[in-house]
Amino acid sequence: MAQTSAQETFYTIDDIYHLPEGSRAELIDGQIYYMAPPSRRHQDILSFLHLAIGNHMAKKHGGCRVYPAPFAVFPFADESRYFEPDISVICDESKLDERGCNGAPDWIIEIVSPGSKAMDYYTKLFLYRQAGVREYWIVDPLRESILVYDMQQAAAPAVYTFTDTIRSCVYDDLEIDFSEMRL
Repeated sequence: MAQTSAQETFYTIDDIYHLPEGSRAELIDGQIYYMAPPSRRHQDILSFLHLAIGNHMAKKHGGCRVYPAPFAVFPFADESRYFEPDISVICDESKLDERGCNGAPDWIIEIVSPGSKAMDYYTKLFLYRQAGVREYWIVDPLRESILVYDMQQAAAPAVYTFTDTIRSCVYDDLEIDFSEMRL
C-alpha cells in the first residue's frame, strides 16, 4: 500500500495493481498519472499501426513481438516506473513474462492525447531514452505529425506528416505509409 509522509503520498506498483477495474494509470517515481479513455481517432491510429507492424512481423517471421495498450512495461529494474505505451515492440523475448515487459522495449509508439502532451513529448522521451528504448515515435493526431527518435543516434528527431511513409529504425525493411490510414 502507499507510503505517506507529511507532504505527499508515494505510490508503488502494488497501488497500480489495486486500482479499480478499468482504471488506466502509469507510475513515475512514486506518483500515479491517470489516463483518460482514448478517443476514437486515437484508437483508429493505434489499430492502423498495430496491424501494419504486426502484419509485417508475421510476413517476415520476425523474432519481435508487438503489443498494443494496455500492456505493462517496467523499463527499470526497481519497478519505480510503470508505463502502458500505446504500442510496444519487444525483440528480446526474455524480457517478457505474464505481467508484461521487464526492461526497455526496442520500439515504443505513443499517440498524443490532449492531456498527455507534456508527458509524451518530454517526460517519457527522457525516461525511455534513459531506459534504453532504441526507437520512439510520438504520433500527434491534432498536428497530424509523427516525430521519430532513433535513440541510438544523438540527432534531432525526424519529423513526418500523415501523408508520409516512415521507415522504422528497429525493423529497417518496415515502412508504414500513413497516407493509407483511414481517419
